[in-house]
Amino acid sequence: MPPPSGPRKTPQQERSRRMVERIVEAAHEVLLTQGHDAASTNRIARQAGISPGSLYQYFDGKEAVVAAVVEHYSEELAARITASFTANTGAKGESMVRGSIEALLTALEENAAFLRVVVEGLPSVHHRARLAALEERVTELVSTYLSAQPPGRDVESPVAAWLLVRTVEQLTVRYVLDAPPIARDVFVSELVRLVLGYLEPARV
Repeated sequence: MPPPSGPRKTPQQERSRRMVERIVEAAHEVLLTQGHDAASTNRIARQAGISPGSLYQYFDGKEAVVAAVVEHYSEELAARITASFTANTGAKGESMVRGSIEALLTALEENAAFLRVVVEGLPSVHHRARLAALEERVTELVSTYLSAQPPGRDVESPVAAWLLVRTVEQLTVRYVLDAPPIARDVFVSELVRLVLGYLEPARV
């Protein structure tokens, strides 16, 4: 089954763009409060204050709306991470790693409720592709950064970036969702140590 494609078409007029944003915001709220299974086009339309027919003018159905919500969330998260890398362009080593991990963790914490919906409540067959696209964007950023750093180990930057992005992603996501009895600063410091231990094994 192919993944849902989001809006029927990219809205060109301001009124149409505002309507799509309104529907996406409503769907976000419904997903947070009622979950994916209980969400429906009728409930989303009611939350948006429009008729189901108006919703169908812009989206094929529930999964298309949900896809737009996930895409919006992914874009916001990617923007936060990109901004962190940009802000730390001149930084190296521990400063760069710590700043990037802090930015990612803060972004996930600020959206913890929706993160749980995305990770645990959505059909992965529909939305995994969009999350994978986010991972690839971050991997490219990390790879670019690693390429500019003095080599710390004999490994190609794309390989290191792929491993690092997925390791940091999984650990930060589980930290936010599982809320283990580990202080935030301790978690960040240990994750920084893990990453630097991989990049610069002589340090540890």
